[in-house]
Amino acid sequence: MTQVQGARFATNQDLDAGRLREAFGIFPSGVVAVAAYVDGRSIGLAASSFTSVSLEPPLVSVSVAKSSKTWPDLRRSPHLGVTILAEHHGEVCRQLAGPVDQRFDGIGTTSSDEGSLTLDEGLAHFDCTIYREVEAGDHLIVLLELHAVRHSVGQPLVFHRSAFGRLVG
Repeated sequence: MTQVQGARFATNQDLDAGRLREAFGIFPSGVVAVAAYVDGRSIGLAASSFTSVSLEPPLVSVSVAKSSKTWPDLRRSPHLGVTILAEHHGEVCRQLAGPVDQRFDGIGTTSSDEGSLTLDEGLAHFDCTIYREVEAGDHLIVLLELHAVRHSVGQPLVFHRSAFGRLVG
């Protein structure tokens, strides 16, 4: 490891949203769909901020913008479904970020009796309830407690530098 003596971060940097988004985009992440069946319709969103948190109790987290128009409806469901998207889901992810009434058009889904909704072709499916919401700047960190899981084999959709990609290995 090379250590540079006297190297410092510049003070009073202009940390505007564009500059931060560009720096954050250097770190690749997977993408999930968070969805439920609420008031007789499919509600959902895509998130690239999914993280495993704990095995005991089994918890994961997603970050949702406080400005989200979808989250207030979604959080009313007794259970939420989280689907890890597969490498071929780039268009599905864009669709989940599009017009609310068209987000699930042509997408195979499965709903539970409790309301969780998962995408049929996902790599992993989680049935969850909201464990806690933590305010964090302009987002909410939503901790979800897992109640059921199933998974398959395949490669995940990767979000890197504001574009979708796949793992090469």
